Amino acid sequence: MIEDCKAGKIDRIITKSISRFARNTLDTLTYVRMLKELGIEVFFEKENIRTLDSKGEVLLSILSSLAQDESRSISENSTWGIRRRFEQGKLHVNHTKFLGYDKDKNGNLVVNEKQAKIVRRIYTEFLDGKGANRIARDLELGGVANWNGKAKWYEGSIRKMLTNEKYKGDALLQKTYTVDFLSKKRADNNGQVPQYYVEDSHPAIIDKEMWEAVQLEMERRRNFALQYGIQKLEYATTDNPFAGRVICGSCGQVFGRKVWNSTDDRFRRIIWRCNGKYPAKGEKGCESRHIDDVVLYQAFVDVFNTLVENKEYFLGKWKKLRGSDNPLQRYKAKQFSKIIVEAGRISKFDIDLYFALTEKIEVFGEGRLGVSLLDGTELECLIE
Repeated sequence: MIEDCKAGKIDRIITKSISRFARNTLDTLTYVRMLKELGIEVFFEKENIRTLDSKGEVLLSILSSLAQDESRSISENSTWGIRRRFEQGKLHVNHTKFLGYDKDKNGNLVVNEKQAKIVRRIYTEFLDGKGANRIARDLELGGVANWNGKAKWYEGSIRKMLTNEKYKGDALLQKTYTVDFLSKKRADNNGQVPQYYVEDSHPAIIDKEMWEAVQLEMERRRNFALQYGIQKLEYATTDNPFAGRVICGSCGQVFGRKVWNSTDDRFRRIIWRCNGKYPAKGEKGCESRHIDDVVLYQAFVDVFNTLVENKEYFLGKWKKLRGSDNPLQRYKAKQFSKIIVEAGRISKFDIDLYFALTEKIEVFGEGRLGVSLLDGTELECLIE
């Protein structure tokens, strides 16, 4: 509108009241004076003020200050009311962008079962070894609709869903707060105002044990990345399942994927080599040898078949783990047991089994590989 005024398209502005014209006294006077210089009058109906009148600016200054103070008072009263409701454990959730829930006629959260199936799928696939990026991609490829009806998913959104306590039926209230009543700007609450945690405030979609297991798995992946200097969490993909998971048994660095090209595709090789083999000038490089891609694939096949062949021993081990105090260990013990009971020996690499079971593969000298599984099991493979 201001641009239209400057372009000469408007010669008079009529507004209901001062409080509707601008958010504070300074903005009101700044724009009124700007318009006055352009010869444009602003008429405030409620206060009966015309800005081109000689007394207009004085009255406007007084009344706009009062309007600003009134806005502050309303904001404070509203905030007080919201916080009192929080103290009483009463939820105020915008369910329109909250996948899995609707509101009933009384304003209570109720499960939207169609959307809840998607939420359960996301939690299950994460504990099956998928990363947030892969989950988002698979949902899009499957045409699965988000809360807005569109099959568009983002890694960041998946991560927020995986850490949202509301899916286990609890609610952390006042995660954000309004910094300024004029700008309405909100910021993360890092202790500036009180927070309230309400248990069992509404129906859960994810049981508490599974939710806690997901939090521990997220922490495990973060710690793994920090330990081995991996820049991106969940770096491995279906096309490159070993990325960030092959570790040098000599120096502890990650192995990197290299392609040895040839004019004849039959001789094209994919190998893995320690990232510490060729360090900066003047430093000694790692003496470990490279390893072929096919060896890593076969190593998992051999390890999985070892689990199947020694089923009774491992089922006994996982039965004990079910009594652990750690929710992630309990979940993995049940998951591993189910997989091994239902599966038989495999003859080729199965990527879903690999992601569900494997933490890392360590490459040692003398033709040895160490495969660490997510239940804590460590097995060794001999290679030629």
